[in-house]
Amino acid sequence: MDKRMTTAQIVAQLRDGMTIGIGGWGPRRKPMALIREILRSELKDLTVVAYGGADVGMLCAAGKIKKLVFAFVSLDFIPLEPYFRKARQDGALEIMEIDEGMLLLGLRAAAMNVPFIPTAVGLGTDVLRHNPGLKLIASPYADNKDWVAMPALKLDAALLHVDRADERGVCQINGPDHYMDDLFVRAATHSYVTCDELIDRERLHGDAGQAHQVFWERNLTTGVAHVPGGAHPSSCAPLYGFDVPHFKTYNASAQTADGWPAYVREYVECSHEQYLDKVGGLAAIRQLPLSIF
Repeated sequence: MDKRMTTAQIVAQLRDGMTIGIGGWGPRRKPMALIREILRSELKDLTVVAYGGADVGMLCAAGKIKKLVFAFVSLDFIPLEPYFRKARQDGALEIMEIDEGMLLLGLRAAAMNVPFIPTAVGLGTDVLRHNPGLKLIASPYADNKDWVAMPALKLDAALLHVDRADERGVCQINGPDHYMDDLFVRAATHSYVTCDELIDRERLHGDAGQAHQVFWERNLTTGVAHVPGGAHPSSCAPLYGFDVPHFKTYNASAQTADGWPAYVREYVECSHEQYLDKVGGLAAIRQLPLSIF
């Protein structure tokens, strides 16, 4: 029942060519410590499914992604993630660009172990023109309508970051939105989680009033790594917001030829503890203001 692993041990479970889902949303609660671990690895030719942010951009910059299934790749206040933008403009990726709701339905279909879910989303739009692999299906009922058959997005592995977890894989998300993380987990053969706080099961049992913060069963969690600040520079509300100055530095790095290698030398080619020191320490991360919308 002890599922504790290091980030290196988690990435060692991944293989070239896998389909990997990345939880979180844009610059929010992304498993960035795992992304940096992948950047340090030899993994390649990945199919990535995500509501993307810097996770996708960094993997694009490093040439790790063969195909991307996405609804957006954004840093919010920077509308288009810079390294994703470059990869997209250079035609460096196979892509499946779909609506946010269609991505949700694809994950839900995989979670339900059905081949597709019919939907009206996408009808009358360029989503179908740019995704010739998407099929229409005639309704078997009296409405006589055609529906988009959104195919299941089955994942080999899901990577996520949560607020708290225990050694058995019970995970808690305390933020205002758990996004689609539960669907990523249920769509995946294996799910690997980093957490800001690793707590013992007795303490977790004592927090029965927080049971609503658990969104999937512990048997669906394959491994857990304790990585305080592991979502940085993305947020992990209510613990910390996303790091606007760091994202501005990261965005600026995409404007020069040596920007990405320099960013990697500074923030990737180091241990997590060294990374925390470089960005001001865990205490500084925990002081990052939460976004207000």
